Order: sequence, then structure tokens, then C-alpha cells
Amino acid sequence: MKVILATSFALVAFAFNSILCRMALGTDEIDAASFTAIRLLSGAVTLSILLLLRNKKRDVFKAGNWRSAFFLFAYAICFSFAYLGLTTATGALILFGCVQMTMIGISITKGERPSSLEWLGLVVAAAGLVYLVLPGLTSPPLSSAVLMATAGVAWGIYTLRGRASEDPLADTTGNFARSVPMIALATLPFVSQIHLSNRGIILAILSGSVASGIGYTVWYAALKYHTATRAAVLQLAVPVIAAGGGILFLAESADLRLVIAAALILGGIGLTIAGRK
Repeated sequence: MKVILATSFALVAFAFNSILCRMALGTDEIDAASFTAIRLLSGAVTLSILLLLRNKKRDVFKAGNWRSAFFLFAYAICFSFAYLGLTTATGALILFGCVQMTMIGISITKGERPSSLEWLGLVVAAAGLVYLVLPGLTSPPLSSAVLMATAGVAWGIYTLRGRASEDPLADTTGNFARSVPMIALATLPFVSQIHLSNRGIILAILSGSVASGIGYTVWYAALKYHTATRAAVLQLAVPVIAAGGGILFLAESADLRLVIAAALILGGIGLTIAGRK
């Protein structure tokens, strides 16, 4: 039950991360570089406070590592800038397609062999994703598509590296703290383009502190109980949850397509879990 709750919380956090990013960047409340910088910095601060409350003598740089921090940074900055030129649907398809290919491809090279039922679940869930985003698909600008594909690969690798974490809170804190100087350097070329609003800053802080910092920590805690294939397929639930959040918080409409797509994706996830058992 703890694994189910942790996994569910993480996936909901991922979905709200997309919603918060869409609310901030889609309405031009903040520029992409500033959103990413505030997101990573607020995540590092929040997690550092939680880590210090748990263990007052713990050094945030003793856990985590620079390599994982780099993939976290690469995902975050590529994700923000990619959505400046992509529709939500096209971005979701590229992102989660690359996440799946990365995680499953690497796991197969390391000896993991998904069962036939797991493969079936993957195909069904992927078909549900395509069906969900199909009306909103447009021919994406090459630069934006490459950025989102890079974000997908980076997130897939970051997720796989988290499966070995023995202390999810400490490791995620260390990764976020190490990502701050990276985003500080990456933001320098965009200083002249910085524009902020109170709403944009609040959305970025919520994205970093709750949806990213706490969400990624819980995801790291749940990963040890999932195979790479299952972890990849589970994340296909994020667009469905995000669509539901859009209905609740952004006044977006629901239709039969969403219901069918949700059934396909959740059914595919169920097949993948049953296949491993």
C-alpha cells in the first residue's frame, strides 16, 4: 500500500508540474530561464530544510552526485525552453516517448527482459497516449523537438539512476543543490530577456518545492519497487492526470476522447504490472 501511495503521489506531482509550467510560461508570466532557475533553487532550499529537520548535522552535498544533478538540470532547462515552441500535446508525446525508449533501452542492455504481457501493456498504454494527444499534434520546430527529446532522455536516465538510492531525501536534496550552480551559469546568456511577475514566481516556487522537490523524492523512494519497464509505463499516466487537472484548474473541457485514452493508458499500466507478477 505504501508503494501504491508513493507512486500515485509522485505521478500526481509530475502532472501538476506540467500544469504549473503551462500556467506560468503559457501566459507569459515569467521567462523560461527564470522559471527553471527558481524551480531548481526553491526545490534545493525546501529539501535542504526537510533534510536538516530530519538530521541537523547532515551536509546536503554528502549525498547525491554531480552526474545525477546534471541530468536533473538538463531535463529541467530543456523542458522549459522546448515548450516555448511546442503545443502541450506534441511536447507530451515527444517527452514521454523518449523517456520510455531511454529507460527500456538501457534496462534491456543491462539484462532486464520484459515479459510478453509487459510489452503488450506498453503498446496499449503508448497507443492511449497517441490517441489522447492526436488532435493537438502539430509539426514541431526542429529546435524545440530536439530540446524536448533531450529532456526525455535526461529524465529517463535520472530516473534509472534513482533506483539505487538508499536515502531518497538526501540524494534528491544533493542533486537539487548541485543543479543550482549549473542553472545559474546557464541563465547568464538570457539575463537581458528576464521578465518576472509575482504570479510567475509563485508558480515556479510551487513547481520547484512541491511538484519537483518533494515529488521527485517520493519517486526515488518508490523506484526500488518497480522494474525499469514498469516505471517507464507508469509515467504514461501523467498526461491523463494532467488533463484531469486542466479540467479542474484551467477550465479545460473533457470529452469522450479523454475517457477512452485514459482507459487505454491505465489498462496498459495494469497489464504491465500483471505481467511482472
